[in-house]
Amino acid sequence: MSQITYDDFLKVDIRVGKIVRAEPFPEARKLAFKLWIDFGGDIGERKCSAQITMHYSPADLIGRQVMGVVNFPPRQIGPFMSEVLVLGFTDDDGAIVLAAPDKSVPLGGRLH
Repeated sequence: MSQITYDDFLKVDIRVGKIVRAEPFPEARKLAFKLWIDFGGDIGERKCSAQITMHYSPADLIGRQVMGVVNFPPRQIGPFMSEVLVLGFTDDDGAIVLAAPDKSVPLGGRLH
């Protein structure tokens, strides 16, 4: 495992947002959802493609707070522009479990 400095860590802008819209993404090569996430304030709403279909359905995701990296450049995924990277952990079966605060926090709050 390589080490980074605290200044390196601060370059990664991880914020909390709320999923306001979620739908299947059938055009994606791997099973995924299209997400629209409200990060509030100056960041606003951002789109994301997320391979989280094993543990979640679009209806389960609406209103859920998630953590995302908001300062990566946008990435074209098929016909969809993904603007944020939602964070999660891989479970024992290789499926993604979303990372989120365990209590509600203001939208746009930065991870410290």
